[in-house]
Amino acid sequence: MKKHQSTVGKSDEWFTPPEILSKLCQFDLDPADSISSPFKTAHKSFTPKEDGLMQKWAGRVWLNPPFNRYQRGLWMEKMAEHNNGIMLIPAALETENAYKYVWGKCAGILFLEARPHFYYIDGTRAKANSGCTICLVAYGPENLNILMLSDLGKTVIECN
Repeated sequence: MKKHQSTVGKSDEWFTPPEILSKLCQFDLDPADSISSPFKTAHKSFTPKEDGLMQKWAGRVWLNPPFNRYQRGLWMEKMAEHNNGIMLIPAALETENAYKYVWGKCAGILFLEARPHFYYIDGTRAKANSGCTICLVAYGPENLNILMLSDLGKTVIECN
C-alpha cells in the first residue's frame, strides 16, 4: 500500500514546494499566504489576518488556496474573476467548482508529473506525498506559456 499525506482533521496550511514555485517566474501577489510561511511566494501577500478573499487583487497571482473543501470554491471563484495567475488545486476536475471556475475560464491546466511533497510551517518537507494528483491552472495566455515551459509535468490541456 502506498503512503501519502492525510489532511483530514489536520491543518489547511500545507506549503507549496519551492521546486514548483522556482519554475513559475515571479508573482506579484499571494492572497492566501500564511502568517508563518517558510518561503516567499510573491512580492506581496495577504495572510488570514488580512483575509485575501476580501482584498483587491492586483498583478500576477499565485494561489495555493486552503485545502478545506468548504472554502476552496470561494478562492477558485475569485481567481477565475481575477484572470491573471496560476492556481494549485487537487486535480478533481469533475467537481462543481471545477466546472464553474476552471473549465471555460482558464487558459490551461498542467498535471504535475508526480504527487508533490508539501512542506510544514517550519520549512521541512513532508515525508509522504500529497495523496492526490495535483494540477496547476493558468489564467491568462502568459501564464499558460509559463506552465508549458516549466517542465513540471508532461500533460497540458489548453482550455480556450
